[in-house]
Amino acid sequence: MSALAPLTDPLTGTCLCGAVQITVTAVHPEVDICHCTMCQRWGGAFYAGVKGADVIVSGDDAVTVYRSSAWAERAFCKQCGSNLWYCFLPTGSRSFLAGLFDLPSGFGIEQQIFIDEKPDWYDLAQTSPMKTGAATIAEAKAAGFTFE
Repeated sequence: MSALAPLTDPLTGTCLCGAVQITVTAVHPEVDICHCTMCQRWGGAFYAGVKGADVIVSGDDAVTVYRSSAWAERAFCKQCGSNLWYCFLPTGSRSFLAGLFDLPSGFGIEQQIFIDEKPDWYDLAQTSPMKTGAATIAEAKAAGFTFE
């Protein structure tokens, strides 16, 4: 994570129908981008997520969680279908779809992962660190994570 200071005000976002409301404190002012094929199938293109310190989710009864791999879960609103968050199971950390929130201006891209799986029909204008899938997995393994 970069040395940028987190936002001082919490951000609150909602799914398309408003059944699920998510409030995140100390939001990091950069978006993480994932180009993996799972994220492409989940959202139609790349995944853009924001992360913060504490999270309050209202409308839990409208949330469905799907175990998408040995190390990840993805959540969506069962009423409108909006994607809500990605959870990395080894740490329990979640990132939330950037589009759920009215983000203040000035957000950049922290990093792009699984860049080797990115289709050639789009490119992001901002320059940011780009890691292949193999490099991303190797970095996680070096940090002590295991994948079944």
